Amino acid sequence: MPHIYLLFDFAKDEEKAQLARHKLDGWKQAFRLDKKLLYKMERTEVEATTPADGDAKPAKAEKAKPKGKSKAAVEPAPSAPPSDDIKLFVRLAFSGHEKLSEQRWVQRIPTEEPFQGASPKVVKVGDATFEATEKQFDELV
Repeated sequence: MPHIYLLFDFAKDEEKAQLARHKLDGWKQAFRLDKKLLYKMERTEVEATTPADGDAKPAKAEKAKPKGKSKAAVEPAPSAPPSDDIKLFVRLAFSGHEKLSEQRWVQRIPTEEPFQGASPKVVKVGDATFEATEKQFDELV
């Protein structure tokens, strides 16, 4: 069964990435797309001029956990995502007799609100980047 990948680059917009994830979860449940619509998020750390600061914040959060201050452990987490680049990989895996449904989803997803500004890119089986995209999707947790 051939797959189609939709790639969305949310840059540093954590809120839109979470809205997109929630929208995909709603569609999976409402339209019973459990195995047909899979997604994974990739967070890549953007290299900044001070990479040591990014390493120091998680260390402070780890030190705060043993002290029992859960608020201190939670506070560094919101400051960490702005340094991350968020990409969303959506895999559509419809069977051969569902080509119309697959086509409708490929057209619908990039036009919905949280996905529009995320520079949508469609990667199909014949594309040059398909194998690299499939490998990257499989490696994500």
